[in-house]
Amino acid sequence: MADLMAASRKSVLEGAHGGSTVVRLTPAVPAERISLRAGADAVAGLSKALGVKLPVKPKTSASAKGRRALWLGPDEWLVIDEQGGDLMAACAEAGVVHAATDVSNRNTAIVVSGPGAENTLNAGCPLDLSLAIFPVGAVARTVLGKIEIVLYRVDEETFRVECWRSFAEYAFGLLAEAAEDAAA
Repeated sequence: MADLMAASRKSVLEGAHGGSTVVRLTPAVPAERISLRAGADAVAGLSKALGVKLPVKPKTSASAKGRRALWLGPDEWLVIDEQGGDLMAACAEAGVVHAATDVSNRNTAIVVSGPGAENTLNAGCPLDLSLAIFPVGAVARTVLGKIEIVLYRVDEETFRVECWRSFAEYAFGLLAEAAEDAAA
């Protein structure tokens, strides 16, 4: 049993390769994730406990010490930690009313980067991803083809596509095909 507990999380996309001359598709490293719900009165306490200020404006994010907090709604965030931090324990220590669910095994992510990243994503995502409309740090819950995703703009040419593990191969395949089209 101890061996099972010590096993590292394996990405459903481990070994997946995709992209083109203008786009790179990379499975993101495994991460801890929580779906967090809380009222406005709990934001400060949770922010302090998590070590990252929870954003309170639509379409925004915040990062600190290897953690990202992505705004999904007026009282909802996706918090990601790629450095192995215990997000659930941090929330428990906040001392404020909230609901936190560990979704680390439900979600995975694909990093889409390069000068053709916007065009690649727009093959299946209806959002305007221009820098003027979707700037660095922007976040949106949207669709990619037939699946729901959380899209986060990491920098000018890099996006993080968060999706459920069960849809990861579909998302990667759609993006791989779109990346080839973006290079044409």
